[in-house]
Amino acid sequence: MTKLAAFFLLLILIPVSSIAGDESNPLIRVGVLKFGTVNWELDVLKHHGLGEKYGVNVKVIPLASKNSSSVALLGGAVDVIVTDWIWVSRMRADGKAYTFFPYSMTVGSLYVRPDAGIDSLEKLQGKKLGIAGGPVDKSWLLLRAYAQAKLGIRLAETVEPTFAAPPLLNQLMLRGDIEAGLNFWHYGARLEAAGMRPLIKVTDLIRGLGIEAPVPLLGWVFDEKWAEGHGDTVVNFLRASYAAKRLLAESDSEWERLRPLTKAEDDITLYALRDAYRAGIPQRFSDEEIKAAEAVFAILAREGGEKLVGKSDALSKGTFWTTVTPEGLTP
Repeated sequence: MTKLAAFFLLLILIPVSSIAGDESNPLIRVGVLKFGTVNWELDVLKHHGLGEKYGVNVKVIPLASKNSSSVALLGGAVDVIVTDWIWVSRMRADGKAYTFFPYSMTVGSLYVRPDAGIDSLEKLQGKKLGIAGGPVDKSWLLLRAYAQAKLGIRLAETVEPTFAAPPLLNQLMLRGDIEAGLNFWHYGARLEAAGMRPLIKVTDLIRGLGIEAPVPLLGWVFDEKWAEGHGDTVVNFLRASYAAKRLLAESDSEWERLRPLTKAEDDITLYALRDAYRAGIPQRFSDEEIKAAEAVFAILAREGGEKLVGKSDALSKGTFWTTVTPEGLTP
């Protein structure tokens, strides 16, 4: 399906009620994956009336996939999505002025089966390694860069990579079809709850490559030109978002209320999801973090090439929206 066809399909599927705002607060249309973890935060936002409190009418537009999210944003069917800043930098290099504000610091980890005898990256060699994504998955590229820099190991040549969707990757690990898996944080939380052992976090890979400042890989992404004309709406939405984050950071009962939405099978899984989410709440974003992101970009560009980062050989100017900061959103 072409991007144009996908866009028109989105317009058909989006309810008319999602297009119209209300009289009191300006509308912001937020496109999210139908079953993604962003829905947890937006549920809190809606349940506690945080949009109204901060003067914005938040309309949640459920979407089927990451690709449909970018198509919806590109086509103007939504105002905001959650994606990574690599995509934003690539779009800006192509002349499309999207920009990024931190949503989460939490990324994935490398997990191993407890019976696989893998207690170091050296012992990963010769094993089947599951990777949640394709050959240019960012976590996989960072793992490769780390193994080469620290151990002199070319993982792409010494492991047997198996690329799979995150849920399938979990199934393969739990069945014992693969000994190790590199998966996103919420799938990793389920693996850990099931007894799989975390070997190394992606954040540790980044630090091990000499980048000390934390780098948020996921963020709220929107059109910079649109934001220039709707600055109050954007800031008010971000205030509501961060108010929801504070509730999730401070209230265990809020996680109990969200239990059905998280689909946590037991307390261990719910608490693992809660703790990983809390650890990923951005606390600050300054020049130091932007410089760290530039360093991460350089590594990913070297490892993933044009297929990942597009035409630009450096992080595109304006990738990050710095009108406000995470600490500036706290009352």
